[in-house]
Parts: sequence; C-alpha cells; structure tokens
Amino acid sequence: MPGLEDALDDLVEPGSRGDPECALRWTTKSTRNLADELTERGFSITHSVVAKLLAAMGYSLQAASKSAEGSDHPDRDAQFRYLAGLVERFRAAGEPVISVDAKKKELIGNFAPAGRQWRPAGQPVETDTHDFPDPELGKAVPYGVYDVAANAGWVSVGGSSDTAEFAVSAIRRWWAEVGAVAYPDATTLLITADSGGSNSSRGRLWKKELAAFAKDAGLDVVVCHFPPGTSKWNKIEHCLFSHISMNWRGRVLESREVVVNLIAGTTTRTGLTVRAELDHGVYQKGIKVTDHEMKQLPIVEHEYHGDWNYTIKKSPEESRQ
Repeated sequence: MPGLEDALDDLVEPGSRGDPECALRWTTKSTRNLADELTERGFSITHSVVAKLLAAMGYSLQAASKSAEGSDHPDRDAQFRYLAGLVERFRAAGEPVISVDAKKKELIGNFAPAGRQWRPAGQPVETDTHDFPDPELGKAVPYGVYDVAANAGWVSVGGSSDTAEFAVSAIRRWWAEVGAVAYPDATTLLITADSGGSNSSRGRLWKKELAAFAKDAGLDVVVCHFPPGTSKWNKIEHCLFSHISMNWRGRVLESREVVVNLIAGTTTRTGLTVRAELDHGVYQKGIKVTDHEMKQLPIVEHEYHGDWNYTIKKSPEESRQ
C-alpha cells in the first residue's frame, strides 16, 4: 500500500525510544492505537499487520511506559512535542530540516577495532597491542548533518577540535554543496541539536557562528535543542551515526581518508546516502564571545523555552522588528 510505511514511521518516530547505536528501535505506542490512527489517515489495516510492519522496519513493541534516559527534565515531553510540531510544519512547507551532532572521536592508527569482519580462517588482521594515541595521526573528529526529508547525510571529518566553529563549518559545507541545490527556494532552515557539546544551547560561539552563516546564506535559522539528557533521540543518531558505526565495525581506521571513505560508503535498504569530506581546518578551543557581541546577534527567542528554541535572523534589522 503506497505511503503506508512512511505514515507508520511518522506516527511512531516522535515517541520512539531505544539505543540509537542498535538497529532495533522500540515504541511506546500500541499496535491497536497505531492501526486506528492509520485508519483515520485512509489506510485499511489491522493491528496484527501493523505489528508485522513494525518488526520489518526495525521496531519492537514494548509496554507503554517511560524508560530511564538521562536527566528527567520536567519539560522533556513538552519539548519533544514542540520540536516535532516544528519539524512537521517545516517539512509541509518544503523548508529544509537538518539534525546535527558530533560523532564519537576515533583513534587513527593500527588499533584493534570493535566488532568482527569476514577474513580467511586463521588470518586475522594484526594490530598494535596497545591503544596509545599516535601523536602524528591523532584522532578523527566527525561532525554530521542529516537531512530529514531526503534521508541523506553529510559528515565533515576533522583532525582538530570539536568546537562550535567546526560544527558550523560542517553546516556551511553541507549548505554550499548540497542544501542550496536541494532547496533553492528555501527561506528558513530548521536545525535540531542536543543541548551540549559544540552545539550547546548555552554556547555563545555556536550562536555567533550561526549568525554569520545565516547572513551569508540569506536564511533565517531556527534552532531547537533536545532537553538535557535526551540527545541520543536526535534523528542523526539512529538514522545516520548508527549505520556508520555498523559499516566500519571490525575495520582498522588507519587514516582519516579511510574514515571518510567508510562513512561515504554507508548505505541502507531504506535509501540512506552519505557524503563525507575531510576538513583540514584548525579550530581553537576557548574562544570567548563578549556580552556586547551577544547583544548584537540577531537572535529572537521563542515564547516557549527560549533557551532551547530560538530563531537567528539573516539580518540584525529583522530581529529588531
């Protein structure tokens, strides 16, 4: 039935739970409720068929109860609903929606990887017996951008530091190479991100760099952060990063070029495509943004949780209207 799986995934996704690094996801919504909602949308389907579809899509039905998942902020569920509503509105309008985050840093060198791969019997890949970082090779620092509507990822692989400047540089690269082409009529970009790290909701440099990007791209940038302790529910974690981790499981990451090639070779049966590039930039830690600089930024906080939800206008004049 055309559109059935997409409709089911849309119903389940805002309330989905589970370890994003695992292929298995689970949902707190019962199959009977899901069948009723699908029927209201024009699909003729029973709860038993819903259960079979969910299993095929990587879900498993669980009891309708919350799980322990980091700090339990009192506004967590309300923020999830607010964010999901914005995503739905932006997608309906054809405006771009991206999920962003930094992936775990990876040691570069002849180190034993997690997982296994097929090899001739008795001929394992020989690796170093220790995991001391190589001062020359360092680490790979991946920062990802996931286009929600296109099911497509972009990953910038750096060798410097995971800073706000690096994070926004990855977003700039994605927009220049992919986003501007895919969304030529876009006026606004929605970014969903966690509340910590290089894209922290409290990060001054993150907001300053985004303001510069908004001006250069000619876009208003709307940012919605996940509540503290819930960052792994961001789509990029289970729609992109988990598949990258599975793709290079058991592979020795000898160089950043190998990391880029393995990331770019990541695909799924649901049509995920990924582009990856090396970022040779050197990003300094500890850059300070003064109170005066912050006051000049064209940031408009939303009425609901302005600390998590805000719009960065493409020009200071618009923010004062």
